[in-house]
Amino acid sequence: MGELIRAVDLGVILGGQKVLEGITFSVKAGELTGIIGPNGAGKTTLLRAILGLLRICEGELNVLGVPDTSLMDVRPKIGYMPQRQSFERRFPLSAADVVAVGLLSPATVLRKITDKDRRIRAALKSVGMESYAGRPFKELSGGEQQRILLARSLVRQPELLLLDEPNAGLDFPAQQSFLQLLHKLKHEKGLAIVLVSHDLVSIASSADQLVCINRSMHIHGSPAEVLQSSYLHEAYRCQFDYLSVGDKRGVDCE
Repeated sequence: MGELIRAVDLGVILGGQKVLEGITFSVKAGELTGIIGPNGAGKTTLLRAILGLLRICEGELNVLGVPDTSLMDVRPKIGYMPQRQSFERRFPLSAADVVAVGLLSPATVLRKITDKDRRIRAALKSVGMESYAGRPFKELSGGEQQRILLARSLVRQPELLLLDEPNAGLDFPAQQSFLQLLHKLKHEKGLAIVLVSHDLVSIASSADQLVCINRSMHIHGSPAEVLQSSYLHEAYRCQFDYLSVGDKRGVDCE
């Protein structure tokens, strides 16, 4: 399996300040990679850099075979689900309408999208929501809305899927159902999935690898390696629970 993402000593500057530095990791097809770290660690910034929305100031970034200077060329192959938004709920959109938004781009604004209905149906079916196509989006439950938004990010049939806190605000059953869906998509479609999460317990049981950052790189490896590492303490400097070899423990970080 080739690398779909390769970052080596990646750095990003925002507002004249370096907000990321020394970030090194890789992602292969069929892998679910969890990005973890405290609030303000730069997790969303990292996703935006992978999307080509932010320029890197140092290091190397290669996504889907192209360098950071050419990332806009591969954007149609990248699905992106940003942090949960509320703007969709204020408009009288159906579930299918929300998914259709994922087909829009500067290249499609002035021309007809071929096979639009088929693509929307396929995306809804892939997340188990085909029968909800005509339902008002605002009337769906939180978990159902997240599945529709996931379908929106899948409607172009991407090779790489970037998800920013998709489980935020969902109850535990909905979170588990969403993670199970991601595993299904990973195996059936061979997707590479990069998932930002604050929930260490859930992500540890779901991810193939974890990348822990707090402005800089702290540790990258299997969930067991990361959650047992002293570098995790340095990244969080707080109290949290985590899973380690089937054992749940409380950890105090100074």
